[in-house]
Amino acid sequence: MSHYADYVREREGGEVLETEAGFAKYFIGDGECYIQDIYVSPEHRREGVASQIADEVVIKAKEQKCTVLTGTIDPQANESTTSMKVLLAYGFTLYG
Repeated sequence: MSHYADYVREREGGEVLETEAGFAKYFIGDGECYIQDIYVSPEHRREGVASQIADEVVIKAKEQKCTVLTGTIDPQANESTTSMKVLLAYGFTLYG
């Protein structure tokens, strides 16, 4: 586990799932899994890595009996439109 993952667990109460190509930062509680961030290094983008990481988080969420999966997108972030398309394709719905 990285120092970043240790930090997130200790200070924020979250988890970080890391692979060689990227990571997801997520929180589990009260039957909900909230994916706050997914990062994929530039050389691995458009290879399906974000979906693979999200799938692993979903497995962990199901193990914790979560029935709701949520996430956020910062509309001012780079590639936010692409992120939205990915989440919609993954089955997320938009809430205002």
